[in-house]
Amino acid sequence: MVKPLECVSKISPYVPGKPMEELERELGIKECIKLASNENPFGPSKKALEALRGCFASDCGLHRYPEGTGFYLKNALSEKLSKGGTEVSPDELILGNGSNELLDVAVRTFMGAGEEAVMARPSFIVYSMAVQSVGARSIEVPLTGHRHDLMKMADALTGKTKMVFIANPNNPTGTINRSDEFEKFIGRVPEGVLVVLDEAYYEYVKDAGYPDTMKYFKNRDVLILRTFSKAYGLAGLRIGYGIAQKYILQEMNKIRAPFNTNSPAQLAALHALGDNEHLKQSIGINEQGKQYLYKELESLGIAYVPTEANFIYLPLNIESKGIFDSLLRMGVIVRPMGPREIRVTIGLPEENKRFIEALKTVIALIR
Repeated sequence: MVKPLECVSKISPYVPGKPMEELERELGIKECIKLASNENPFGPSKKALEALRGCFASDCGLHRYPEGTGFYLKNALSEKLSKGGTEVSPDELILGNGSNELLDVAVRTFMGAGEEAVMARPSFIVYSMAVQSVGARSIEVPLTGHRHDLMKMADALTGKTKMVFIANPNNPTGTINRSDEFEKFIGRVPEGVLVVLDEAYYEYVKDAGYPDTMKYFKNRDVLILRTFSKAYGLAGLRIGYGIAQKYILQEMNKIRAPFNTNSPAQLAALHALGDNEHLKQSIGINEQGKQYLYKELESLGIAYVPTEANFIYLPLNIESKGIFDSLLRMGVIVRPMGPREIRVTIGLPEENKRFIEALKTVIALIR
């Protein structure tokens, strides 16, 4: 029997939720709502959908391999990002099968057995999985006040450190680190350590103190990761992008699989990028839902962590499994994040209301 590498055999695989249709069949319920995966309930841009329909109506060139460099999408991203004040050339961009793939590519490019990566705990689980897959070691620094403790993360850097992961906003807590904190942190990172800034939810951020990380990547070992999965509503097509100096991306492109982003995904992302109205509506619906959930949770006496993302983290004073199971039986799917924590995606107004009504029922039974 073929055996995996020892470092791989020790990885606990990511466990996605079951399809809603299968859950409905198993539980004998109908019309489940999924508030577990931080997806955009508003859906994708109509412009993106129209482009896809036109593409498929004319066969979309699906018998051809995708454009391997993402030429058109990278040029459009270059133009849009450069309007923010920092010029970004197409050579400073890389496309991935979601930003998730780019995390993995970065680790396989710059880390090896026995080296270390510093990250927060809890944060996005894929960081530690990717690091473990190459035989390297994750140094996990506990959050302070549900936020990355950047000074303690800086203290954790050693001669073996090759990468640092910072999710900003953080998943699962929805919190951010502000400009002054980041400035102090980045000043303590030695040359040769790649700082990976995971900004999957940055479009949702309202806090004026959120750092403009674009001003750092030109002269530091920084990789900024963003995605079309969240605010743009294209999670099912799996496409994201990274921003970094050319030499960093040149090395990552040696590891990146050829044709890693498919043609429909590139096309949809290109049209979604130009639909500013859809993006504005997505963010607006999320903000309205956030304020509604804050109010209702407060009325129920349930603590929550104020969020800058499209989900809310609930640190509970009871075991989360019972809450999760009870909500599930009522057709409301949330994400348990630990023994006493759950994370709920901000949904459409009717979904948020249904979650609150189900939660009221569960709380009444417990109390």
